[in-house]
Amino acid sequence: MSHKIEILTTPSCENCKIVEKMLNELKMSYEIIDVTEKPEYLERYPIFTAPGIVIDSKLEFTGIPKKQELLKKLS
Repeated sequence: MSHKIEILTTPSCENCKIVEKMLNELKMSYEIIDVTEKPEYLERYPIFTAPGIVIDSKLEFTGIPKKQELLKKLS
C-alpha cells in the first residue's frame, strides 16, 4: 500500500534533509513543500518546527521522527 507523503519544509531546514534521507533509505516517494512559498499549508497544518511530515493528509510528525515510528506509520 502506498502512502501520500509530504514534507513541509523551509529553505534553511537541515532536519528536513535528514528526513528526506530516511525516506530515501526506506524507498518511499514523497513531495517536498516549501511553506514559505505555499503558506496555505501552514493554515492546514500549523507547524512551529520544520519539518512537518504529512502522511495521507494527516500531520503525523514535526521535527525528526524515530525511524521505527516512521516505519510504523507507513506499514
